[in-house]
Amino acid sequence: MSLKDRRVLLIIGGGIAAYKGLELIRRLRERGAAVRAILTAAGAEFVTPLSVGSLTEDKVYQELFDLTAESEMGHIALSRSADLVVVAPATADLIAKLAAGLAPDLASTALLATDKPVLLAPAMNVRMWNHAATQRNIAALRADGIHTIGPNDGEMACGEFGPGRMAEPDEIVAAIERLLVPDARLAGVKALVTAGPTHEPIDPVRYIANRSSGKQGYAIASALADAGAETVLVSGPVELAAPPRTRLVKVETARQMWEACVAELPATIAVCAAAVADWRAEATASAKLKKRNTAPTLSLVENPDILAGLSTHASLRPRLVIGFAAETDDLIANASAKRLAKGSDWIVANDVSSRAGEGSVMGSDRNHVHLVTQAGAEAWPEMSKTDVARRLVDRIAAALGRAA
Repeated sequence: MSLKDRRVLLIIGGGIAAYKGLELIRRLRERGAAVRAILTAAGAEFVTPLSVGSLTEDKVYQELFDLTAESEMGHIALSRSADLVVVAPATADLIAKLAAGLAPDLASTALLATDKPVLLAPAMNVRMWNHAATQRNIAALRADGIHTIGPNDGEMACGEFGPGRMAEPDEIVAAIERLLVPDARLAGVKALVTAGPTHEPIDPVRYIANRSSGKQGYAIASALADAGAETVLVSGPVELAAPPRTRLVKVETARQMWEACVAELPATIAVCAAAVADWRAEATASAKLKKRNTAPTLSLVENPDILAGLSTHASLRPRLVIGFAAETDDLIANASAKRLAKGSDWIVANDVSSRAGEGSVMGSDRNHVHLVTQAGAEAWPEMSKTDVARRLVDRIAAALGRAA
């Protein structure tokens, strides 16, 4: 994919991953992009201005109080003349400054002054990444519309292993291409996505639910929107921000989710990633049930089967219906049986048993899935839920004859 005539402002933060910034510049230049660089004081401890300037073939900007540059409001011009601002590596310090709106140096001032999209490629020690302050800052920045790529799991320079490695240059270039070269593969296509759990009330304070975080469904909705689809996300109760360019419909119960889905038909694509409660209380108590010597008896009735309902809809069945199967035993056999029983086209299956490993547990940022179709089961490697979503959208586009 060409980035010809696109302008990228690259901010290189302080960290051993700064050396990857040099390779990132080279890859961007190969694709035709013009790159200007801000090298922080900490970044200059790892790579030299000479090496950065040799690759960008432009001046390297380092000082906020540069008399020549600032006489022309350099930090404003730098931040607004680019099509995209990329921070790689994005250190915990730079992330914290941006989240707090602080601007003590050229890099943070340019970030605060920009009116262009910003992409962060975090890189730091695993403990720093997992610290509550960093996670709080990242969540706030994402809610503000800041884009992120990574970090990846792996061994770090400090000898520890875990999330904190900066994404590889090719991964960052791919993220830049998604932001700068609009993906229109699914333009004109309406996509319906369900996500999260449903809450089935027992009384005013208690309900039946499950552990679904909604992360995978939200990632799929975001990836569909990124590919140009008109995307409607019908979500159960989760603490996640609506993905950009999607229309969010919030619901609580399975019946509400079904009604919301039917109201959005017709649609070309339906991805049922929600973990819908199979059962609900036949009668909801109007007052809180009091604790007694014996446990109350709940009479349960079956909820609407949203995946089966969409798959067998008489007149408005989406062209492609995809369900999810979270299984603890016989993953492929159960997922294959579910696909046939529900009438769906595909099933995305993942093992949520304790033996599956941390990457498959509900609430994780990673997933290890199998795509089950009429042709059989295809195992995908463990990857982030964002990458699962993008790979699924690639398959959807190909199935609809809209592959790039």
